[in-house]
Amino acid sequence: MRGGAQAQMMRCDDGHFYVVKFQNNPQHVRVLANELLATRIAARLGLPVPVVEVVGVGEWLIAHTPELRIELAGQSLRCAAGLQFGARFVVDPFAGQVFDYLPQAMLPRVRNLETFAGVLAFDKWTCNANGRQAVYWRRPREQKYTASFVDQGYCFNAGEWSFPDAPLRGVYGWNDVYAAVTGWDSFQPWLRRIEEFSAADFNACAADLPPEWGVGWDELERLRERLLARRARVRELIAAFRFSTRQPFVNWSGGDLSAKEEANSNQQTAVSRPADC
Repeated sequence: MRGGAQAQMMRCDDGHFYVVKFQNNPQHVRVLANELLATRIAARLGLPVPVVEVVGVGEWLIAHTPELRIELAGQSLRCAAGLQFGARFVVDPFAGQVFDYLPQAMLPRVRNLETFAGVLAFDKWTCNANGRQAVYWRRPREQKYTASFVDQGYCFNAGEWSFPDAPLRGVYGWNDVYAAVTGWDSFQPWLRRIEEFSAADFNACAADLPPEWGVGWDELERLRERLLARRARVRELIAAFRFSTRQPFVNWSGGDLSAKEEANSNQQTAVSRPADC
């Protein structure tokens, strides 16, 4: 598969196809933990994301599959055996089509375009340090596509588990996907679910993270506390994007910030502008 983690598409013993990222991927072992944890959190918010699983890949299969290689610094290395991350392919390859790119002119044919507002709130909350990735899929005879949000590996700032916020981080490349945003109501119900997200919700999402993915309980606890503390900042972070050089919400018309919130947002945008990109 394309992408910096050099993932592989594999058919697992449940009969489904998965995009599998390996522990020795070129990015960071912790992107596997980020993928599993952040995707589960997004699913809990009601966002369209793939089903995710811990996938066991044995030594025998790797030894007998020449394609299971990682290209790193001019070397070709075997993929590591053990527990890997798997994101179920959004539709069976024999039952539909999947595209990682649609021309802007085709965006009106995406049936759930409004969910881009929800994933923006999610990405700002989790400090996704990558641009927002989406795939579009449809089954035969369907006229419209469904967007599904993939590649959560750089949430929590990839392997750093820190939150260096900037207005243009974690956003989709085109403003057109935000055309339906007319005010704060456009971010519901996802914004409310973020603000109500609990420690118990986090613990349920993190319950079976393999420790070999660079996860220590102390670090996981710190991540939980910082993420819960950030719930109150999500509106502020969205506002910083709103007032950025992108000017993404061209149809914003109501439900505005209070004067104090807007002043704070403008101030943050001015401070952050050197790091806008």
